[in-house]
Amino acid sequence: MSKEAWFAKFKPYQGNLDSTPVQIDEYLPAGKSIVLGLQHAFAMFGATVLAPLLMGFDPNLTIFITGIGTILFFLITGGRMPSYLGSSFAFIGAVAAATGYAGAGSNPNIALALGGTIVCGLIYALIGLVVMKIGTAWIEKLMPPLVTGAIVMIIGLNLAPVTIQSVSGDSFDSWMAVVTILCISLVAVFTRGMLRRLLLLVGLVAAYLVYFVLTNVLGLGKPIDFAPIANAAWFGLPTFYSPVFEANAILLIAPVALILVAENLGHFKAVSAMTGKNLDPYMGRAFFADGVCTSLSGSVGGTGMTTYAENIGVMAVTKVYSTTIFVIAGCFAILLGLSPKFGAVISTIPVALLGGASIVVFGLITIAGAKIWIDHKVDFTQNSTLIIAAVSLIMGAGNLSLKIGSFDLGGIGTATLAAILLNLLFNRGAKTTLVDAKQAVSH
Repeated sequence: MSKEAWFAKFKPYQGNLDSTPVQIDEYLPAGKSIVLGLQHAFAMFGATVLAPLLMGFDPNLTIFITGIGTILFFLITGGRMPSYLGSSFAFIGAVAAATGYAGAGSNPNIALALGGTIVCGLIYALIGLVVMKIGTAWIEKLMPPLVTGAIVMIIGLNLAPVTIQSVSGDSFDSWMAVVTILCISLVAVFTRGMLRRLLLLVGLVAAYLVYFVLTNVLGLGKPIDFAPIANAAWFGLPTFYSPVFEANAILLIAPVALILVAENLGHFKAVSAMTGKNLDPYMGRAFFADGVCTSLSGSVGGTGMTTYAENIGVMAVTKVYSTTIFVIAGCFAILLGLSPKFGAVISTIPVALLGGASIVVFGLITIAGAKIWIDHKVDFTQNSTLIIAAVSLIMGAGNLSLKIGSFDLGGIGTATLAAILLNLLFNRGAKTTLVDAKQAVSH
């Protein structure tokens, strides 16, 4: 039996964009690929910029590094795992604890965070090597479809409150978020072919034009400020930083690797469900690639990295899973990082519009988790199944965060750990269903 080639054998897409998905190992013509890549760059932009801002990192540098990381991820995985590597929110609590960051301006202790991030990435890469060697069976035991479906849903639900809050402070912003949702939804439902595949990009552009008319022309809200575009340089290298390795910071940040494993496993399971392809053989590569890219990012001043739920949401609705699209998205991100003017153009997108788009994307992520349950026919007549799903989902949606010593698990980490531990506790338990229990009581 011949050994499988490292890289997927790519072939041109021959289907109908209205009805046939574009698979992982297929590619579209250059023009369509470039526009789809741009859409993925838009999808990751808001969160990838927000995460470094919340940690006091340089957003331009982070965008630049995520572009390089995404291309490296494609190469290390052999083009077999469709994903964008963006800045991870899982690091925010640990970085704040390790550096004492107050949440405004540049982080004066960024070097300590970088050292911890590098070690975290190395641990994650090591887990990836173990998975490449012995497979994912041990992870599957810890995270069956019940748990992975819950984790995917938790990611979408956990992000929802932050998104809603971002557009709730002002009535005009709230309405513009609704307008953005409506624009994206109209494109998704009433268009066909390539236009439907670009629903986020086209919907955002339409909402942007509406916002411009209502604010800059009619004066009904805060107008878009185009001055940063004029003042920004066309080209400029981001500022790089050097790490410092300090034991306490490392102990606080390195355990985030466990959260990344759970988070990314959920992402990959969601992609498997969407594509109908078994991606388990390539999970070790993906973990290793994400770990390597996280360490690389930390070595120059960037944040820890993770596969991006926003882009998985884009795939869920566009049905375009080609990994070549992410290489193009990575190139766009590099351009963003190297061009302050290009970044200034993107930064003029109002928060209300990004919030509206995020509501759509995070909702799609949540539904992708439910689809895992449906596809694997998870049995919700079992009390154990109901308890595992119910408890973990509410923990995640409510952002319940537990601390182990000085390490803050965060809402996603706490809910994920709960789902895993409850499954290990109950999966050998009684099989009494709610129906059986009611019958027992009635007798």
